[in-house]
Amino acid sequence: MHEYTATISWTADGEFAKGRYSRAHDWSFDGGVTLRASASPLSVPLPYSDASAVDPEEAFVAAVSSCHMLTFLDIIRRKGFNVSAYTDTAVGKMTKDGDKWWISRVDLYPEITWAGEAPNAQALDTAHHAAHEACFIANSVKSEVVVN
Repeated sequence: MHEYTATISWTADGEFAKGRYSRAHDWSFDGGVTLRASASPLSVPLPYSDASAVDPEEAFVAAVSSCHMLTFLDIIRRKGFNVSAYTDTAVGKMTKDGDKWWISRVDLYPEITWAGEAPNAQALDTAHHAAHEACFIANSVKSEVVVN
């Protein structure tokens, strides 16, 4: 079993009891990276959120995309193909189910630059499907993940 840790640190400022306080906080990871995080301005209006910080919804979308990419790269490498660049502008869609909001879908839009021969469309689709099936994050969520 593997364990992963993140330390989330927030300090009160403003008028907490009245809901007028900053949602900005820090995410620290075991490798030494610390990121500024906040509630999304789509959920908590400025100035109580920080638009320049990463919000949990963006991080979720990034985690899905990153996991897919890392798994795909390993699968396609094992098939003998050589990738020189991979970019994905992933999009998460928030929807309401009854009274609960959730990210119901993450669309991935991978753009791949090949060093040498590229796989045909069927082999590429098969590799993306295998990556989705093996991705730890995709296996951990109920959101639909679509590779476009």
